[in-house]
Amino acid sequence: MKIKIKKLVPEAVLPQYAHAGDAGMDVYAVSKVVTDKFIEYGTGLAFELPSDHVMLLYPRSSISNLNLTLANSVGVLDSGYRGELKLRFRQGGEAVYEIGDKIGQILVLPFPLIEFEEASELTASARGVGGFGSSGRK
Repeated sequence: MKIKIKKLVPEAVLPQYAHAGDAGMDVYAVSKVVTDKFIEYGTGLAFELPSDHVMLLYPRSSISNLNLTLANSVGVLDSGYRGELKLRFRQGGEAVYEIGDKIGQILVLPFPLIEFEEASELTASARGVGGFGSSGRK
């Protein structure tokens, strides 16, 4: 699948797979804005996704070594958005990514157009209404 991508600054790095078979592509920081509430990294990239696709933004697994949390857990870049891809993190300490570092990963996925149908009853299932640990600890 080919997706149009625009470098907004010359130093922007196109997303890349780190290994064959990886689902996510790494994205790199070209800018950093630090406030007392968050750290925002810009990738210097804008995308033109097909209308039936979405880009999901995830933290890299190495984030577990840092005091950072992706502020919106999983970011969503909709097909109509043409602005810069940015990742915003909440910080709990001094350890932060720097310009040029891999800051996250992206996945592009198709999605169905959903139309909800209101119902007075739902079909019974084995799980039923159990949630929040209802399947047990082990």
